[in-house]
Amino acid sequence: MASSLTCAGIIWAFLSFLCAAASCVGFFMPYWLLGSQLEKSVSFGTFRRCSYPVRDESRQTTMMVEQCGRYASFQAIPSAEWRICTVVTGLGCGLLLLVALTALMGCCVSELISRTVGRVAGGIQFLGG
Repeated sequence: MASSLTCAGIIWAFLSFLCAAASCVGFFMPYWLLGSQLEKSVSFGTFRRCSYPVRDESRQTTMMVEQCGRYASFQAIPSAEWRICTVVTGLGCGLLLLVALTALMGCCVSELISRTVGRVAGGIQFLGG
């Protein structure tokens, strides 16, 4: 397999992939903020939450659901700022993953990444970060 990347380009491709994977895992994990509520430990991120309160209308009480999951809808995300953060972080992770996978393909396919494509990919990666 021929490659159009230099040694520095191959290192960049693998580091890009590792950083993109770490960013995506961080985006999907619900451990951004940790705390306690109703004597239970809770955590949430922009995309998921663990151990969250739910109002039981039949008993007129609030109970804790002790499981992790996504928000039921985009509007269920607690605030407009968190919604914006979810969209921006998700787009950034998508861009980073796109560049990283393109760079990894450049390790296997000759003449896939030229100097111009590398510069554009670096710009997209900067924007994603």
